Amino acid sequence: MANLGVNIDHVATLRQARFTPYPDLIEAAKICEKAGADGITVHLREDRRHIQDRDVYSLRKIVNTKLNLEMAATRQIVEIALRVVPDEVCIVPEKRRELTTEGGLDVWGQRRRLAGVVNRLNKKGILVSLFIDPEPKQVRAAKEVGADCVELHTGTYAEAKGKTKQLKELKKLKQAGKLAVKMGLRLNAGHGLNYQNVRPVVRIPGIEDLNIGHSIISRSVFVGLAQAVREMKRLIKR
Repeated sequence: MANLGVNIDHVATLRQARFTPYPDLIEAAKICEKAGADGITVHLREDRRHIQDRDVYSLRKIVNTKLNLEMAATRQIVEIALRVVPDEVCIVPEKRRELTTEGGLDVWGQRRRLAGVVNRLNKKGILVSLFIDPEPKQVRAAKEVGADCVELHTGTYAEAKGKTKQLKELKKLKQAGKLAVKMGLRLNAGHGLNYQNVRPVVRIPGIEDLNIGHSIISRSVFVGLAQAVREMKRLIKR
């Protein structure tokens, strides 16, 4: 059974819309954990559009499951990660104008630089995951740079229109996942997953963590955060 990491970025998005002290991220994290979340994920972006530095430090103190920090491999953010020491970091590509992370990291094209970043984080005892498209070349490159884990980008699958295209994208995820496991990498997945499309991804052999945010926070508007987490957890358990 896969674990559920709840991304609470969009709780911070709501807070930053008015620069108020609420909704409180600490309270959100505690509710998610109490409702069955196996981890808390936040993305400290370079432009600080939602999660702030203080949030990461505060969450490190109270998260009892696993704190997963999504981040770009920039000097400033790497230094913050080394000070915070989350349980896991997931290195993602980042563009200033994108609404959310678009596509996977080009590990193959940045092998030398990423190897150095991975090494520094590993020396601090931080597990390092790389957010990649389901491409064999990227899986092999992740292994080459010393990553502990890959998180498969499920966005293309989630956005696929029609059964045929969706199955084609799911096949890519399965093939990349099989290769990752064969190479000794831990296997996670995330991006665009929701209550309607998550179950085929859960069934991919070797999947350990699913990191899901937007759909859970959106659902919480109607049913409350704890219930939204419980509903997703039940889908994953099945």
